[in-house]
Amino acid sequence: MTGSRKVVDFIRHGTKIVCVGRNYAKHAKELGNALPKTPLLFIKPTTCLVEKGGNIIHHKITHDMHYEVELGVIIGKKASKISVDKVLDHVSGYTIAIDVTCRDLQEQCKLARSPWTLAKCLDTHCPVGSFIPFEQIDPFNTEIMLKVNNQIKQYGNTSDMIFDVPTLLEYITRYITLLPGDIVLTGTPEGVGPLKPGDVVTASIPGVSEASFNVVES
Repeated sequence: MTGSRKVVDFIRHGTKIVCVGRNYAKHAKELGNALPKTPLLFIKPTTCLVEKGGNIIHHKITHDMHYEVELGVIIGKKASKISVDKVLDHVSGYTIAIDVTCRDLQEQCKLARSPWTLAKCLDTHCPVGSFIPFEQIDPFNTEIMLKVNNQIKQYGNTSDMIFDVPTLLEYITRYITLLPGDIVLTGTPEGVGPLKPGDVVTASIPGVSEASFNVVES
């Protein structure tokens, strides 16, 4: 247990960001997607990461860039093929994160039955907040919120996840080894929408952690 609680500087130590799509039923519905029978996974590179107070680049390749607030799980020690009852022993802590998505590019990828790489993996498209110690929140019942220009756009609770955090981690580690500092993004609630240059977007776990970012032109 002690070895799993030490990765505070996850931004510099992590090797990947494993993301989960359509993990809140109302979000799947708002985009017209069917509910998944198993977790829907994709990966962002660490070049997507932006620290609290940084800039989110609105790249010229997209005309419809969206916010998606998510609880991020920080891995504290190597996890491979871990049982669901042991997997939280491998968690160091948490963070609040935004899975920035180029929705127009994602729709093009869906139509072409192609991977979502350009839609999800552009530089600065995974802003994250500060490290939150493992003991400070309950991953089964945590509120997450996102504001754009101080107006609430998303407000959800992790209790509404289709697959809870241990289930996600057990599933991921069956096939993908997670290393210290890796981040798992656990899905977004309903209310996703567009960002434009000049916006200030704030993601938070109310009363626990908050992080703001500026949207800038490329």
